Amino acid sequence: MASTCAGRAEWVALGIDRATCGIGRAAAWLVMLMVGVQLAVVLLRYVLGVGSIWMQESILYAHAALFLLACAWTLRNQGHVRVDIFYADALPRTKSLIDLLGAIAFLLPFALVLLWLSLPYAARSIAIFERSRETSGLPLVFVLKSLIPLFALLMAAQGVAQGLRAWRALRAGADAMRA
Repeated sequence: MASTCAGRAEWVALGIDRATCGIGRAAAWLVMLMVGVQLAVVLLRYVLGVGSIWMQESILYAHAALFLLACAWTLRNQGHVRVDIFYADALPRTKSLIDLLGAIAFLLPFALVLLWLSLPYAARSIAIFERSRETSGLPLVFVLKSLIPLFALLMAAQGVAQGLRAWRALRAGADAMRA
C-alpha cells in the first residue's frame, strides 16, 4: 500500500513538473518578443520620431506574463533565491525536511491567500473587459489580471510537487534506516 501511494505521489509530482516546465518554456519565448518589440520602439522613436503606446504596453504585458507564468518553472529548477546558511551544507534528509516545511508553512499558504484575493480582482476586470487607460493602449488589461490567479495556482501546484517529493525522500530515508 505504501509503495502504491508513493508511486501515485511521484506520478502527480511528475505531472505537475511537466505542466510547469511546458508553461515555463512557452513563457520564455516572451523574452524574444520583448527584445524585438523594444528594438522596434527604439528605432521608431529615435530614427523616425514615431512613438507607440501600444508597443510600449506590449513590452510591459510580456514582462509581467513572463514573470507570472515562469515563476513556478524557476521554483521547480531551484532558481529562486534561498537563504543558504543552513541549506547549502545540509544533508539530503535535512534539505528534504526544509523543502517540505517551506512548502507547507510558507509557499502553499501564500499561494492560496493570493488566489483567494486575486480571483475577485481578476473577475471584476474580466466582467468589464478592462482595457488600458491610454487612448491607444492595449485593450487586454483583463487578460493580464487573469494571470495573477493562474500564477497562484501554478505556484501552489509546484509547491505540492515539491512537498510530495520531499515527503517521499524523507520516507525513503526512514525506510532505509529501519532496514
